[in-house]
This record gives sequence, C-alpha cells and structure tokens, in this order.
Amino acid sequence: MKEIFDKLSADCSRITTQRYSTSFTLGIYFLDKKLRAQIYAIYGFVRFADEIVDSFHDYDKKYLLEKFKEDCFEAITFGISLNPVLNSFQKVVNDYNIDIELIELFLKSMEMDLEPNVYSNETYEQYILGSAEVVGLMCLCVFTNGDKKFYEKLRPYAMKLGSTFQKVNFLRDVKADFMQLNRNYFPNVDLSNFREDEKKTIETEIEAEFKMAIIGIKQLPLSSRKGVYLAYIYYRTLFDKIKNTSASQIMNKRIRISNGHKISLMFDSMIRFRMNAL
Repeated sequence: MKEIFDKLSADCSRITTQRYSTSFTLGIYFLDKKLRAQIYAIYGFVRFADEIVDSFHDYDKKYLLEKFKEDCFEAITFGISLNPVLNSFQKVVNDYNIDIELIELFLKSMEMDLEPNVYSNETYEQYILGSAEVVGLMCLCVFTNGDKKFYEKLRPYAMKLGSTFQKVNFLRDVKADFMQLNRNYFPNVDLSNFREDEKKTIETEIEAEFKMAIIGIKQLPLSSRKGVYLAYIYYRTLFDKIKNTSASQIMNKRIRISNGHKISLMFDSMIRFRMNAL
C-alpha cells in the first residue's frame, strides 16, 4: 500500500519544515488543512537542495546536488522516490502540473551557489528568479488549484513576494554568506566596506516589492490568504528591524525575530485578517 509510504513522506517534509523554519511552519499552519501537505512538500524540496550547497562542506556538494537533481526528475517521471522528501514533492508536481521549467530554474540557482560568485545585475536577477520567484510560483500553482487564468493574474505578485523574502534573507544572512561562504549576492556592493547608502538602495528596492506583493496577497483565495499574509508580516517585521540596524552592525550579527515576538505577530495578524485590515 503506497498510501502508507506517501503519508510517511508527507510527514518527513512537514518535520523538515518544522526543524528549519518556525516562520514558515506557523504560516503553513494557517493555510487551509487541505493545502498544508503540499506546501510542506515544496519547502522540504527547497530546503534539502539549499542544505546541500550551504552546509555539506565536507562532502562533494557538486555530486550531491547533481544526484539530487537526477533523483528529483526521475521521481517526477515515475511517480515515486525512495527519498521521502522527493516522493512528497513529486506528488505535488504531478497533482498540480507544476511546470518542470520552474524546478530547473530553481536547481540552476542552487548550482550557482556551489562556487564563489561575483554577481552582476544580470546574474543577480537570474539567481533571484531561480532561488525565490519560482518557489512562489510553485506555491501559487497549489493555491490556484489548476485555474490557469487566476494563476496568470497573480503570477507577478507571487514572484515579487518570493523575491522580497529572498532579499530580506540576503540582508539578514549577509555576515554568514560573506564571511563563511564567501558569497556576495548584491551587485556592485563591496561588503568588506558595506556603506549605509548601499544598504539604503537595497532597502528601497525591497520596500517597493513588499508594496506590490501585498496587492497579490489580498487577491489570494481565503484558503491560502491567511497563511501567506502571516509569512508576509513576519518578513515585514524582520525587514523593519534590519532597516533600523546600521550597515556595520548587520555585518557583525544576524538580525532575527524571537519566537515570542513571532507568536505576538501571529495574533496581531489574525486580528487584522478578521477585520479585513490587511
């Protein structure tokens, strides 16, 4: 009975999300029950690939990522994988007809992380597209449940939401990325001498994307709107905290939102949601 294995696979993706991200775990909890397993599956897939390039330094990361990629497309083709996270992901891909190109673009961005890279405007946009915007589109495939017209309408907003989340992550993780992983995603920025005007330019770009993203969130189906809005509030709060931190400070410490603060934001966002005050 494959149903037992599929349930186990879904549990593995859920546990992966819970171990790695309190914010997304809470956001997914506020999705309609029928959507949670699918978004856990997408997050689990993304997390595993990201973990390969970010953490497995004592292993052949290029080989591991290539093997993960091969196993992923094989799972989609055959409708099964002995890797539980890939097994739950392939089910979502096949059930919702997620475009294979979105997965290819994501994995291409992960390949870009295998080597130190100086990003130009073009490669920066390419990385954002693959690492974040297409993930938003994968989730949107689930939220719109096969309604192509609705999907196309919300497509630009989902891409902006993914983009702004990723850029906030870049600022939050700038110290570790630069000092530990030798990465600098921001084009034309010298992180060895990160200046306030450079930080402000990045923040202005992020601010504009937040404003566009909320327009799309307000149009999501009720089954997904509350959970996505909660994730938006978390990132908006983190971004505000980053804005109030100097360039030199964020190069020396990781800015975060405490779990207690996240809980209070959860209650506040639910009140706003019920009052239709998004």
